[in-house]
Amino acid sequence: MRMKRTLSLTLGLILLAFTLPAGLAAETAETAPAPGPFDGLTAVLGGATLNAQADVYWGYNANNPASGVTAVQPFESHTNSFGLNLVQFQLDKPVSLESPLGFRSTLAFGDAMTVVQNTAVLDGLISSTQYLKEGYFSYMAPIGSGLQFDVGKWVTPAGFEVIETSGNWLYSRGVVFYNAIPFYHFGVRASYTLNDKWSFNGYASNGWNNVESNFGGPLIGGTERSGKTGGFSVHYTPTQQIGLHLNYLTGPQAFDASMNDWMNLVDLVVTIDPTSKLSIAGEYDFGNYRLQGSPDTNYTAAAAFAKYQIDPKWAFAGRYEYINNHGGFLLLTPHYQTFTGSLERKLAGHLITRLEYRHDIASEAFFEKGSGGLVSQEDTVKLGAVLVLGD
Repeated sequence: MRMKRTLSLTLGLILLAFTLPAGLAAETAETAPAPGPFDGLTAVLGGATLNAQADVYWGYNANNPASGVTAVQPFESHTNSFGLNLVQFQLDKPVSLESPLGFRSTLAFGDAMTVVQNTAVLDGLISSTQYLKEGYFSYMAPIGSGLQFDVGKWVTPAGFEVIETSGNWLYSRGVVFYNAIPFYHFGVRASYTLNDKWSFNGYASNGWNNVESNFGGPLIGGTERSGKTGGFSVHYTPTQQIGLHLNYLTGPQAFDASMNDWMNLVDLVVTIDPTSKLSIAGEYDFGNYRLQGSPDTNYTAAAAFAKYQIDPKWAFAGRYEYINNHGGFLLLTPHYQTFTGSLERKLAGHLITRLEYRHDIASEAFFEKGSGGLVSQEDTVKLGAVLVLGD
């Protein structure tokens, strides 16, 4: 009898030795995070991260313009048609005091990049830079918490919305994004984070939306422009729920230096998260343009945003914009408003879909309707899908 008990105990311990590791392994497999799509490549690249995204949409314009184009939404301008907004690949190596050298290289294609680069057709580098959305190298100097320098091409610090749909709350970019602020700059930028509340940026660039400072001067027989656009940004986050971002840009913008012009832009963005589900933001822009021999031209632009995260998969967002276009500097209409609503649904963790309705109002007949007429209002619908892979 004692031998039988000893044999049973021995068999039980052997069985436990085989089954316990298997159970622990199964539990570990269930709780461990799924590997990212580029984890293997990241290891090979020595800490650099890779991000890729593709953005396609279907658009409808109730005015049925004969041109087939919704002009005030150039990133997603096709109407009654499918369109490619953006395909992007970004390689990013962040810097730190321990690893002071880094870089960012972002290649992008599609309607968005066509619009962004069409602003620089006269700078003579459109053929070589039209697909480079951002490209700069970074160095962090061992000063205080770290003073970072970036040299190259980067997107503008101004504004709440960005070029990539995935970084915005709604599918379309607003009229303020397209008209009141630049897209990008080329030059040098310095960044310093004082603490968890204050950070600062200072930069000098070749202007708005161009790589070369002459921006067409020699090409049109003018005088090469040598002046630079300077600016600074101040970011203040008094709490985790509130952020204040002030940007100031100033410098010449004309094709020909002999025009003796000057542009100033003040941009203020405020973000507030009242609850874990509700986020709101506001943007205000004031622009002043001075041209020798002409009176100053000013404009003001404002936008309000709200987003409610219903659950991890569903969200609703809204946007209101207003532009007071003093002197016709931005648009061929004195006043402009937009009302936009967007419903978001995330699928499979990486796919973002948005259904959007937008109503635009101009103070004058401004929008194309049918085969030739102009009207003061426009209604559009967008159905977009954005696939995002990587960090």
